[in-house]
Amino acid sequence: MTVRVGVAGACGRMGRGIVQAIFAQDDMELVLAVDVNNVGSDIGVVCGVGKTGVQVSSPESLGQMLEESEVQILVDFTHRDAALSNIEAAAGAGVSLVIGTTGFEKEELERIEGLLKENKVSAVISPNMATGVNLFFKLVRDAAKAIGSEYDIEIIEAHHRNKKDSPSGTALRAGELAAEAVGRSLEKDGVFGRGKGVIGARTDREIGFHAVRAGDIIGDHTVLFAGGGERIEITHRAHSRDAFVNGVIRAVRFLAEQGGEGRVYTTWDVLGIQ
Repeated sequence: MTVRVGVAGACGRMGRGIVQAIFAQDDMELVLAVDVNNVGSDIGVVCGVGKTGVQVSSPESLGQMLEESEVQILVDFTHRDAALSNIEAAAGAGVSLVIGTTGFEKEELERIEGLLKENKVSAVISPNMATGVNLFFKLVRDAAKAIGSEYDIEIIEAHHRNKKDSPSGTALRAGELAAEAVGRSLEKDGVFGRGKGVIGARTDREIGFHAVRAGDIIGDHTVLFAGGGERIEITHRAHSRDAFVNGVIRAVRFLAEQGGEGRVYTTWDVLGIQ
């Protein structure tokens, strides 16, 4: 069975890679590309794979285009505000989703899950779909469980100079997993940067976040557990966006096979991580 796929944010860094990857799959067909840029252009030409006959549509026409192109799964890699609108349109049209957009507040994620369940639409939602990153998540969780509250936890991430949100969704997810494992919450115990001057000593419960924005760094994440006389560092470094793109393709295939009504999956479900 060939899965009919649409991509929102098709002309962005991730979007272009996803478009290229879809065209390389035997069991997928790109039938819709949405972006604020290059509207009316052939998405294949934009992404360097040659003419495809699929023109870039504007976000304002998404609802209509979802129906006309008979999309089965919409992949969203846009930004928070655009994604909320896209998710609402897709859910209303009965289209399943793979959501890689980050920066959502807790209330917005709850709203998204409500929309999916209300419209009986399933989705894979993950701040990072790379296989290595999700193994990194598991290692962070397991280490935090083993160490308990005896070690200080700090999270350092680095991305390219044009990344707009901070800290990254991947860093936040790693922090959430560590916090849950030691009985804390980022709402109460997360510290985002430490300012300047005499700021006082570190508290026992805080989980620190530090973000670097420079050059063309694709994505580095380190969770540091520091105790008396030793420290443990768990690090993932992305060498190219292929790792993320491959994870998206795997998520699309998983969703097409698993389906379900109103189900919300994560990449751990896709990979079978417990």
